[in-house]
Amino acid sequence: MAPRKPFLLRIDPALWAELEAWAQDELRSVNGQIEYLLRQAVQTRKGAATRRVSSRTNPPESPEPPAK
Repeated sequence: MAPRKPFLLRIDPALWAELEAWAQDELRSVNGQIEYLLRQAVQTRKGAATRRVSSRTNPPESPEPPAK
């Protein structure tokens, strides 16, 4: 496993409690839960960026006129 980058995170105690409960529900540490959520957010953002780029390079086809 690659080495991890430690950093300090200041977080609201109420949010910490929510993350702690969520992490327990999913059998993770709070650190693991935060890392999991950040990975999901990054993947979602990458997907959104890909969709934005493809919509600019491949405009949607114009709809066919209604049949008579």
